[in-house]
Amino acid sequence: QVHLVESGGGLVQPGGSLRLSCAASGFAFSTSDMSWYRQAPGKEREMVASISNTGHTTNYADSVKGRFGISRDNPKNTVYLQMNTLKAEDTAVYYCRTLRAGNNYWGQGTQVTVSS
Repeated sequence: QVHLVESGGGLVQPGGSLRLSCAASGFAFSTSDMSWYRQAPGKEREMVASISNTGHTTNYADSVKGRFGISRDNPKNTVYLQMNTLKAEDTAVYYCRTLRAGNNYWGQGTQVTVSS
């Protein structure tokens, strides 16, 4: 059973940093591409960053390029999202996601609030 658990969210001031973690279990993590999405109030869920199973290939939404970094630790079955120079518009619930056998799997999400 695929299980994804996000952590690391919180309240941070503009310009600050946070690192999100997503602990995965129940599937072959090292063979799975992973991604982070976010959903702000009243908006659709959007892809923030993705990483290939080896970690060699990453992709970012234009809105976070140069500020966010996605990485993974396959022995620990964990994917990370380092978020720097945070802005108010980064406020959202952040979700970890993987696609297995044509099915989307999501974590429960972690709230990130950027406010002074």
